[in-house]
Amino acid sequence: MTTLDRGVVRLDPHSLRIKRFSALTTMILPSLGTILAVYLLATGRFTALDIWLFAGMYCVHIVGVTIGLHRHVTHRSFKTSRWLQDVLMAAGGMAAQGPLLFWVATHRRHHRFADHEGDPHSPNLHGAGWRMRLRGLWYAHMPWMLSEESTRWSVFAPDVLRDRRLVAHHRLYPCWVLLGLLLPTLLGFALGGNLWTAFTGLVFGGFARVFAANQASWAVGSICHAFGRRPFGNDDHSTNSWWVAILTFGEGLQNNHHAFPRSYRHAVRWWEPDLSGWIIAVLGKAGLVWDLRVPSPALIAKRSAKNKEPERK
Repeated sequence: MTTLDRGVVRLDPHSLRIKRFSALTTMILPSLGTILAVYLLATGRFTALDIWLFAGMYCVHIVGVTIGLHRHVTHRSFKTSRWLQDVLMAAGGMAAQGPLLFWVATHRRHHRFADHEGDPHSPNLHGAGWRMRLRGLWYAHMPWMLSEESTRWSVFAPDVLRDRRLVAHHRLYPCWVLLGLLLPTLLGFALGGNLWTAFTGLVFGGFARVFAANQASWAVGSICHAFGRRPFGNDDHSTNSWWVAILTFGEGLQNNHHAFPRSYRHAVRWWEPDLSGWIIAVLGKAGLVWDLRVPSPALIAKRSAKNKEPERK
């Protein structure tokens, strides 16, 4: 039996309804909140506090996903203390991208089968022609979360299952999502001084932030496996997209990441935008993280020289 056979299960109707309800909730509610935020912006019924809450919560959201869920737990690219791990897991949970075990197992499966049969969200498995390519891009961006299959945690995340503290964070996922909405609401009330600023804090720092940050995150799985530069000829269709990298603090350097998945930094050149990698480096200098994994310059040069490919269009 192959890893794919062991690692993927077809959900029963009850479990499928729960999965789809959860996914649709985290898609639809932030979308509605964003529509309201746009209306408030258009009518001038917002303050600078709302913009700051959006920006601040966006940063917490992206850092929690990129540094906490992705580079720390999924790829083990650095080690840290339990208290900082707790902070990162809480921030990652507030992103509303699914419980910890789901996130880690799904992403590891993506790397195991990247752009081949078994990849849960590849845009390149839906046939030839521009219509099929658009269909694949759309599927990889959002609808894949509604699929009838589930990734087995015991196959793709056994180490997380053995860590009781991380399992606790997995179970606390609904609490972290609610905290991600409650925090900007309370800050809006405390700093604005009335219920209206509490409400707009929820709209901008809560729902609109979830929508914007998750659209950027999901672009990594769709756009960054279809369009962009490929400095490394990996056995997949991963690409580097600067604009996605800027919005996701470095995750858009997807071709680099697939070439060196265990590296704490996605940038292989100093000028590539990788804010999460820079943050981890600073934390390392401060002694808050350690055992940072990074490819040697010789390995980067070797792979780049032998496998360089042109831009994908």
